[in-house]
Formats: sequence, C-alpha cells, structure tokens
Amino acid sequence: MREVDVAVIGAGPAGLFAAYYAGFRGLSVAVVDALPEPGGQITAMYPEKLIHDVAGFPAVKGRDLVANLVAQAAPYDPCYLLGNRAEKLSYADGRPVLGLADGEQVSCGAVIVTGGLGSFTPRPLPVAEHFTGTGIVYFVPQPAELADRDVLIVGGGDSAFDWACTLQPLARSVTLVHRRERFRAHAGTVARVLATPVRVVVNAEVTRLHGDGVVSGAEITVRGGAAELLPVDTVIAALGFTADLGPLAEWGLRLDRRHIVVDSAMATNLSRVFAAGDITEYPGKVRLIATGFGEAATAVNNAAVAIDPSAHLFPGHSSDGT
Repeated sequence: MREVDVAVIGAGPAGLFAAYYAGFRGLSVAVVDALPEPGGQITAMYPEKLIHDVAGFPAVKGRDLVANLVAQAAPYDPCYLLGNRAEKLSYADGRPVLGLADGEQVSCGAVIVTGGLGSFTPRPLPVAEHFTGTGIVYFVPQPAELADRDVLIVGGGDSAFDWACTLQPLARSVTLVHRRERFRAHAGTVARVLATPVRVVVNAEVTRLHGDGVVSGAEITVRGGAAELLPVDTVIAALGFTADLGPLAEWGLRLDRRHIVVDSAMATNLSRVFAAGDITEYPGKVRLIATGFGEAATAVNNAAVAIDPSAHLFPGHSSDGT
C-alpha cells in the first residue's frame, strides 16, 4: 500500500496547483488521474487554445500553463498515478484509503478531489469500432511523434483545430474532416488553420479505415459524393469527451447535480475529504481556473490541519524565505 499525506484526484490546473501547494507545506503528494497525461480538460481538448483568465498572464496557451504548473510542483516530487482511476474510498484507523482501478491502494492523511467535470471518456469514432488495428488516438501527448506523418483529424471543435495548428508544421500532411459546414471552434483558430496548408473537408465523414495492424488509409465521403481514399498514418478523433463523476458518485459525497458540495474550508461531508475547482458547488460559485487555484490552496491548508491539528492553518507566504 502506498502511503502519502495528500492524495489529489484530478491532474487539471487546480489539482496540479494543489500538488505544488501541498509540497510547499511539506506534505507528500500522489496525483491520480484517469487520463495518461497531466492537464485534464486543457490537455485533452484545447492544448493550443489561449487562456485569458489566469492572473498575471494576459494570455497563455493551455499547454504552456500545464507545463508551468508541472514545473512548479516538480521540486516537491509529487507521485503521478496517471492512466488510473480512483474507484473506492474506505477508511483505516481514520485515514482515507483509495482503491485504484489497477488494484493499487493509497493510504493518505487527506483526499482533495479536483476532478473538474469528472472523469473524461472520449466520444468514439464510429468507424473505428470495426477496425482492430492501431493508429487511432484521441489526443496527442507528444506532437513531435507525428512528425512526417499523414494525419487525419476528425471533428470541428476547438480541440480539432488546436491539433491542426500544432501538427501542421510537423506532419507531412494534415487533413481535417467535419460532418457539418459550420465549426464549433473559436473563429480566430479556424481562420489560422484555413490560412495554412491544412486541408479542411466539410459535410464529410470517415466511412472506412484501411490497414493491417496499423492505419494506412482512410476513406472520407462528402455528403452526396463518392468515397475518397487518403493515405493516413494517424487518425485523431477529436469528437469531444463525455464527463461524469464515475465512482465518486458512489462514495457518499453530498452532491448538487454533478458537483460536490463543500463549505468555506473546501471540506466535503466526508471526513478528511476536500474538493476544489470546477467540481465543487457552494453559494456564489464561479467556475474559473483562477478560482480553482485559490480553492486548492484553501483545501490544502485545511487538509494540513486535519492531518496534524498542531499545524498552522496558514503557513506564511512563499516569499517569506522560510
């Protein structure tokens, strides 16, 4: 059984800041997330999108914000348990124990849930259900791995166009296919993509994938037209994600629809379980990344006192030099 002072569930911005702040307080941390990379919704859906509501940054790319948060926490060596999901909560001698999807157990002094909108499940590409090979992905942790490849992006939202912007300078070719004529992505991002060599095909769907073990081609069919076979090495299904609380909904947490109710200390109704970020609910709640950062610090400080009643609620400022 792994033992840490604080287990953070959710590796989005609020969770990563909680990992940093808990480390700053001298607490050991494990960060659990069902996605294989840190960053939560930002990494999964709009890594290249400019974010304007983070204090001190007139604008910052989602990918850069996540990288900076990971770097900020790095000196305190948090343990990342990614591609895994917290499924069960129990208690042993008053301490929370998390049961993870892979069977590992994490004993902790406190839990901080920063799961955003819950666990993300990518919407499947229908044609992929009949293809048993590899080469179909839902987001790209390392864009450089797609250098000199023929890439097909399916979707018309922010994530699809963000991936197109990122990969166009790297890939041999990028084709974006959307089943409608109008896009859901930000107009500025669409304009940037249309000004590049990216081929954008509208009113079209991917109707078949080709390949033996790995994708080698894809048929796209424009509405009312014949199928066209494209050489393709990688298909990015940027069709969005569905989010739900998953196993968290069975823990006995007090919920308001799909959000966890907390008090001013960011404490839930369960002993030593706190929450922060978009997943929380309280009167006057505002769902901004900037708000989540403050809530994460509040949750960590109150968790520190729950773990050690002799600890100070506020440890001082990081600029104090202590």
